[in-house]
Amino acid sequence: MYKADGSRVPFNENKILSTCIRAGASKKTAKRILKKVKSEVYRDMTSNNIYKKVLHAISEERGLRALHQRYQLKNAIMRMGPAGFAFENYVAAILEYYDFQVTGIRSKIKGECVVHEIDLIGMKKNKKFLIECKYHSKHGVYTGLKESMYTHARFLDMRSKFSGEMIFCNTKVSGNAKKYAKCIGQEIISWRYPAANSLEKMIERHNLYPITILNLSQKELQIFSESNIMIAQDLLRYDSHQISKMTGISQKRIYNMQQLIEKIFNPQ
Repeated sequence: MYKADGSRVPFNENKILSTCIRAGASKKTAKRILKKVKSEVYRDMTSNNIYKKVLHAISEERGLRALHQRYQLKNAIMRMGPAGFAFENYVAAILEYYDFQVTGIRSKIKGECVVHEIDLIGMKKNKKFLIECKYHSKHGVYTGLKESMYTHARFLDMRSKFSGEMIFCNTKVSGNAKKYAKCIGQEIISWRYPAANSLEKMIERHNLYPITILNLSQKELQIFSESNIMIAQDLLRYDSHQISKMTGISQKRIYNMQQLIEKIFNPQ
C-alpha cells in the first residue's frame, strides 16, 4: 500500500500477526484481526494510527479483553513514568526471574574519584554487575551513544568493584550505542535489541508483564512499587485480603485486578 506521495504506508502484516500471536491470540484470530485492520488502512495513515486500529480490532474480539491488555506492553511500560524509579524496580523484578540476585537498588558506591548512585547492583554466577536503567516516557526517544559512554565511564571509576556493566532501556537504542557497547563489552537490553534477548522477549518468555497493564492510577503504581510488586502475576501469590492489608488498596479492587490477571494469563 502507498501514500499519496508514492511512498509506502508503514503497514507490516507479519509484524501485526506475530505481535497478536505473542500476546496470546490464535493464528486464526490473528489473521482475522489483520484482515479487519487491513481493510481500514487508508493511504496516508501513520503507523501509530494503524496500531490504534489493531488495538480496536482486538477489543472487539469476543473474550479478548486480556489480549488487548497484553498487546499494550510497550504502552504499559511507558505508564510507569514520568520518573524512572518504578522502571528500575520493575527491571529488578525481571532480573530475579533470570537468576540474578539484586543486592542493591539506587545504591551509593564510592569509586576511585567520586561517589556514584547506581540504579541496580546484580549478582549472577559470582559476577557483580553495575546496571543502569534508562527510562523514557515518550515514544520515539532513543537511548544513544552518550548514555552508553556515561555508563562505561562510571564503570571504569568503579572497576575494582564490578565484573561487568549493563544498560536496560524501554525504548530503542541507537546504532552508535550498539557499536560502542559491543566494542567495550557492555551489555545492552532494550526494545527490539538484541533480537533474541530484547526487553520484550525477556518479558514475554516468562509472562513478566508489568503491573501497569492493569491501568493503575499513579497512586496505586507508587504503592505497588514501594511494596515491590511490579509484575502483574505476582499479585496472584497472595490472597486479596493479604495484599489489601499490605498496600492499603481495597480488597475489592485487588480482587478485581486478580480476576483480570487470571483472564490475561489463563484464558478459558
